[in-house]
Amino acid sequence: MSFNTENYPGVEEQVPKETQGFRLNHTMLRVKDPERSLRFYSHVLGMRVLRRLDFEEMAFSLYFLARPDEDESIPEEVSDRTQWTFSQRGILELTHNWGTEKDPDFEYHDGNAEPQGFGHICFSVPDLTSAIAWFDANDVAYVKRPEDGKMKHIAFIKDPDGYWIEIVQANRMS
Repeated sequence: MSFNTENYPGVEEQVPKETQGFRLNHTMLRVKDPERSLRFYSHVLGMRVLRRLDFEEMAFSLYFLARPDEDESIPEEVSDRTQWTFSQRGILELTHNWGTEKDPDFEYHDGNAEPQGFGHICFSVPDLTSAIAWFDANDVAYVKRPEDGKMKHIAFIKDPDGYWIEIVQANRMS
């Protein structure tokens, strides 16, 4: 028998058949300045923009990013790529409400200041030490470096809007 779930109060032991095929596709972060955020996510974290959707009547744009494997085949035709994007796991949606980038006082709540809510997203890296050197070379802001605190196997960095990003190396997590 293969692993099904860790069991705690409130956890369904069996997956309801009606939910077969459901998967978490993306999480969304609002960003003040898409150019600044896209530079960070594409350069510092190597993500690629799979799709941009503009909603003129509501004055916002959505950018769907992922970190596909180098050998992964992504459809070039826009409608096929859109369908492919919405069938994946681990997509980051950046939402830009037009005009926020022009307001010097505008900022989003990072979820970690009071009142706390949203916490962070997480990237797994093949080598934490190399990742830290890369972040340092790119002047990335830290919440926590691996050598700080009790948890020496993780780091937390900040994106341009102050959202926290946990950085882990999978084989250091066991």
